Amino acid sequence: MAPPFLLVQLSDLHIGADWAGVDPAARLAAAVAAIGALPYAPDAVLVTGDLTNDGAEAEYAVARELLGRLEAPLHVLPGNHDDRAACRRAFGLPGEADAAVNYAVDLGPLRLVALDSTVPGQDPGRFAPEQLRWLEATLAAAPAQPTLLAMHHPPLGTGIPGWDEVNLAAAERRALGEVVGRHRQLRAIVAGHLHCVSASALAGCPVLAAPSCYLQAEPNFSSGEIEPDSEPPGFAVHALRDGELATHVLPLAC
Repeated sequence: MAPPFLLVQLSDLHIGADWAGVDPAARLAAAVAAIGALPYAPDAVLVTGDLTNDGAEAEYAVARELLGRLEAPLHVLPGNHDDRAACRRAFGLPGEADAAVNYAVDLGPLRLVALDSTVPGQDPGRFAPEQLRWLEATLAAAPAQPTLLAMHHPPLGTGIPGWDEVNLAAAERRALGEVVGRHRQLRAIVAGHLHCVSASALAGCPVLAAPSCYLQAEPNFSSGEIEPDSEPPGFAVHALRDGELATHVLPLAC
């Protein structure tokens, strides 16, 4: 049996941060080493935002150097801690200056569509009407190809007050769901932002928030505070075989 197509997803690297005295560059280096030690080589790598903590050029240089050690095509999109223009320069992303980073790429058996959910200067996410029109047209252009939709803010309600305040509002999720529901080739929507694994569905499409490869957040359902958790960082591996997508979350030994 032929091996599946494998897409590794990293998220929320936060290069430049110093939360809880933990070095994010060391955590990313550990993740890169763990991916390199897997018994199977990924066909592509996706990073779903917050590559840096402050959007600084020096932070992007560190992220680019460490991610460049992975011998697979690299696809990134910004998070709320990123600077669009600096991220675009560092990774050669399509578009101009600080415009939204939206693009689609054919990975062979899987099509990847990246949709920028960030709003410069704000933590919560949002989609401009023209972005949803772009998404509609982009998905309609390849209705038969298995597709993964990637963004930073996951379109799900967590029930955790601290995260729901800085994620996508219900109206944004409904507007996105109207588009998603018309395109059955979507196998999943993947994101980050939450610093924990969380899953739901939008218009019948699975939604996964991948773990951070830096620090995890405690799932506090009674407080608006977001606090670090003792759970290990990790990354996701999406496996596509015969048009079916399965996701596996792998923790790091830190």
